[in-house]
Amino acid sequence: MTHPLIPQVIDLAAPVAAELGLEVVSAVFRTNQTPPVLRVDVRNLQQDTGLDDCERMSRAFEAVLDEVGIIPDAYVLEVSSPGISRVLKTDREFISFKGFPVIVTLDGPLDGKAEWVGNLVGRDDGFVYLNQKGRTMNLPRDRVTQVQLDERKKR
Repeated sequence: MTHPLIPQVIDLAAPVAAELGLEVVSAVFRTNQTPPVLRVDVRNLQQDTGLDDCERMSRAFEAVLDEVGIIPDAYVLEVSSPGISRVLKTDREFISFKGFPVIVTLDGPLDGKAEWVGNLVGRDDGFVYLNQKGRTMNLPRDRVTQVQLDERKKR
């Protein structure tokens, strides 16, 4: 379950990231740790996301969080890149990772399989498209529960 502060955190982080040429991909607040950890994943829109990007975002966003004071107690801010083992959600991600190997999980079996592996072709309102050895598979989008980059396969 998403922590109730996450929408506000993303609203605060997005303009900071944009000013630095970055995009906020996700955020999670792990309150089961001491101190709690606020993790914000960012992506550089022009090149691979590097340590410098994470450091710049961390410094700039920490100042905003301190000023606003939405987290009154001690916490750790962790800014990182989303990495390759990630779930695709936005249209931009589906465009950016076209051709990458993915694992598509369905809500139940389709043609005997609930998990499909192939290279991402794209998605539209009706389907997620996969290339499996030159054959395009059309998986009904309303049956898709997750599309994740397949880190087992190197591109």
